[in-house]
Amino acid sequence: MTIRHRITLLVVLMLLALSAIGGYAVLQTRNSAVDVRQVTQGVVPSALASADLVSEVKDVQLATMTLVYAPDANMVQQAQDQLKSKQAALQAALDVQAKAARGQAQTGLVAQARESLANYFDAINQTAQMKAAGKNELAQAYLFANVAQYRDELEGIVETMRIEKNRQKDDAIAALNGALATTTTGIAAATGAAIALLIGISTLLYRQITRPLSSMQAEMSEIASSQDFTRRVPVGRMDEIGRSIVAFNGMIEKIQQSSVQLKQKTADIQAMLQNMQQGILTVVDGGIVHPEYSAFLEAIFETNQIAGKPLLELVFDGTDVGSDARSQIEAALDACLGEDSMNFAFNQHLLVNEISKTMADGRVKILDLSWSAITDENDVVVRLMLCVRDVTELRELAAEAGEQKRRLEMIGEILAVSEEKFHQFVESSSSFIHENEHIIRQHDVPDHEAVAKLFRNMHTVKGNARTYSFQHLTSIVHETEQRYDALRQAQGGELWDQQLLISDLERVRSALESYATINEVSLGRKRTGAGQRASAGGYLMVDRQQIQQQLHLLESADPADPHALLSMRESLYRTLRLLGTEGLGDALSGVIGSLPSLAKELGKEEPHVRIDDNGYCVRHEASGMLRNVFTHLLRNCVDHGIEPAAERIAQGKPAAGVIDLEMGVDHHALQITVSDDGRGLALAKIRRQAIEHGWLAEGEQVSDEAIAEFIFRPGFSTAQTVSEVSGRGVGMDAVRDFVRREQGRIELRFTDDHPGADYRRFQTIVYLREDWAVDSLGTAGKLDGVTKSAAASGEPATAQESK
Repeated sequence: MTIRHRITLLVVLMLLALSAIGGYAVLQTRNSAVDVRQVTQGVVPSALASADLVSEVKDVQLATMTLVYAPDANMVQQAQDQLKSKQAALQAALDVQAKAARGQAQTGLVAQARESLANYFDAINQTAQMKAAGKNELAQAYLFANVAQYRDELEGIVETMRIEKNRQKDDAIAALNGALATTTTGIAAATGAAIALLIGISTLLYRQITRPLSSMQAEMSEIASSQDFTRRVPVGRMDEIGRSIVAFNGMIEKIQQSSVQLKQKTADIQAMLQNMQQGILTVVDGGIVHPEYSAFLEAIFETNQIAGKPLLELVFDGTDVGSDARSQIEAALDACLGEDSMNFAFNQHLLVNEISKTMADGRVKILDLSWSAITDENDVVVRLMLCVRDVTELRELAAEAGEQKRRLEMIGEILAVSEEKFHQFVESSSSFIHENEHIIRQHDVPDHEAVAKLFRNMHTVKGNARTYSFQHLTSIVHETEQRYDALRQAQGGELWDQQLLISDLERVRSALESYATINEVSLGRKRTGAGQRASAGGYLMVDRQQIQQQLHLLESADPADPHALLSMRESLYRTLRLLGTEGLGDALSGVIGSLPSLAKELGKEEPHVRIDDNGYCVRHEASGMLRNVFTHLLRNCVDHGIEPAAERIAQGKPAAGVIDLEMGVDHHALQITVSDDGRGLALAKIRRQAIEHGWLAEGEQVSDEAIAEFIFRPGFSTAQTVSEVSGRGVGMDAVRDFVRREQGRIELRFTDDHPGADYRRFQTIVYLREDWAVDSLGTAGKLDGVTKSAAASGEPATAQESK
C-alpha cells in the first residue's frame, strides 16, 4: 500500500473515525437533549405542580376560616364560592399528578390525596351548615377539631407527594448528570484516540456542548442544594441546551413565586389566629396547656404564662368552682385524654360551661367555656380543645334587661288595678306583714297557733296578690309560705329560726315596697299619709245627679204639706246614708276579676258570678275584710266546688259553673251567702282526712254537720297536690279567723235532704255587724233566712268542696 493509499486510507479512516466520532457525538447530544427535556418539561413541572398543591391547600384553609368567622352573609358567600373554585383546582391538580405519577408510591399518594380531599371538603361543608344554622360556636369548634384533622391529613399527603416529586426531580437531574458525564467521557475517549486529528473538533465540541452542559449541571445542582430560588442559570445561546435552561429558569421562578405565596398565606393564618377575639387552647396528657394557643387568651386571663401551665391552675384558680367540682373536672380530663371519644361524651357534663373568675385587681369576669374533643384516625382523644369567651358584659346587659322587663311587667300589673284598690292592697298586706313580724319576735319557741296565724296571714297576702295578678310578689310570698308550711309539718321547734323568718319577711316587705315605690314614683299615684287620710275622711264623693235630684225635691216641696216634707226627708236620708258605701260587686270586683285566670290555670271554664244584694250596700270600712274573706271563699268555689267542663257536661250541666252571692240583713246581722252549682261538700273525703289526723276515730258515728265542721281546722285540706292555688291546708280556718276578728261568725248549711251522702250541697253563710249594711232603697225586704233569693228563683243552692 502506497503512502498515498495509506494516507488516503488514513484519511478515509480518519474521515470514518471523524464521521463515527461526529455521529456518536451527535447521537449522544440528542440523547442528552431528550433527557434534559424530560427533566425540565416533565419531571420538574410535575414537582412544581406538587408544590402548588400545598399552596392551594393553604388557600382552602384561609377560605374556611373566613367562612366560619365571616361577620356577614356576603363574606360567607364569597368564602363558599372560593372554596368551590379551590376544590375544582385541587382536583384538577391531582389529575395532573395522576398522569405524571411514576411508580406505585406516587399513584398511591394521589389516591390518598383524592380521598383525603373528599373528607376535607365534607367536613368543611358540615361546618358551613352549622354556620348557616346560626351555631357559630359549634362551627368554630368543629373547625378546630374535625376540619383541622382532615386538613392536616391532606397537607401531610400533599407534602409527602411534594417530597416524592422533588426526590424524583433530584434523581432525574442526577441521572441526567450521569448521562451527560457518560457522553463527555465517551467523547473524550474517542477524541483521545485521535487527539491530533480531532483536537479542533474536540475543542469545538467542548465549547459547544460539554462546557454548557457542565455549567448547567453545576448551576442546577447548586440551586437545588441551596434552595435559593432567586438565582437563575445564565443562557449563552438559544439551542436545545439554551431552551432547556430557559425552561429550568421558568420553573425556578414559579417555585419562587409559590414559596412567597406560601409564606404570605402562612403569615396570614398566624395573624388571624393572633387577632381572633376568642381564647382557644388545647389540653394534652397530664392536663397541661399546649404551647400553641390564640393570643386573645392572654387578654382574657391577663397573663402570658399560659404555655405548659396546668389547665386547672390557669382556668379554675380564683373561681367559684368548688373543690368537689374541680376534682370532677380533673377526673374527667384524665378519663378523656388518650381514651375513646365515647369517654368524652360520657364525661362532658362534668366539664363546667361557665365560671366567675376573680382577677388580680379584684374584678370578676364571667367566662363561658366550650369543650370539644380532638381525635385521631382511631377515634382516640389526643387533645381537648377549650374555647374561652369573656361574657361579663353580656351577662350584665342581660341582667339589666331582665330588671327592666320585670319593672315594666310590674308597672303593667299596677296599672291594671285602680289606684284606690292598690292602696288598699298595700295597706292590707303591710298590716299582715307587720302582724307576722310581731308574732315572730314574740316567740322564741313556736307554738301551733302562732305558726297557723303566720300561715293564714301570708296565705291571705298571696291570695290578694294573685287576685290582682301581682306575679313577682306572688312568687316571693309563696316561698315564705313554704317555710311556714315546713314549720307546721315539723315536730317541735327545730326549724324555728327567728333571724331567718325575719329575713324572709323582709324579702316580702321589700317586694311590696317595690310595687308601692313604682306606683308612687314612676306612676305618680302617691299614697296619702295618715294625717291626710284623716283629713280626707271628712270629705265624700257624691254623684252630682243625686245632689240635683235632692235640690229639686227641696225646691218643689210644699212647707205646708207634711206628707211632702216627710217624703223629702226620707229621700234625703237615704241619699246621705249611701255616702261612704259601695255595692257588694264593687267591693269584691278584684276578687271576682281574678277568677277567670284561676279557672284557666285549673283547666276549667270561666265561672258566672251572680250577685243578689237585696237592695243593700256595704260600708267602705268593711271592704278590706270582705276581700280577705271572699278571696278564699270564691277561689274555693272554683278550685274545689265547680267541676271541669267535661265532667259537668257528662252530668248534664253547662260547661261553665255558676257562683251565687246573696246579701241581706236578718236578726240584726249582715248576712252574705255563697253557693255554687258544683258537686257539693266532699263529706267522705273530709271524714278520711279527719281519721288520718286523729280527729275522728275509725267507725265513729257523727253527724254531717260535725264532719263539715272539720274544714275549719288549721291545716285541713282535701287537695290531691300542693300548688300555689291550694293544698297547703289553709283557707276556711283563715276565713273564720278574719270573721271572728270583726265579731262575726261563719257557718255551713246543707240545702239537700241526703244525709250521709259522699257529697252534699250546701251554703256558706257569713254573719257580720248589721251597721256595715246600708239599705240603698229604703224598702229592702228583710231576709227570711239566708235562702230567700234561691227559693224565689227556683234554683237549688249548691255547694263547694272545702279547701
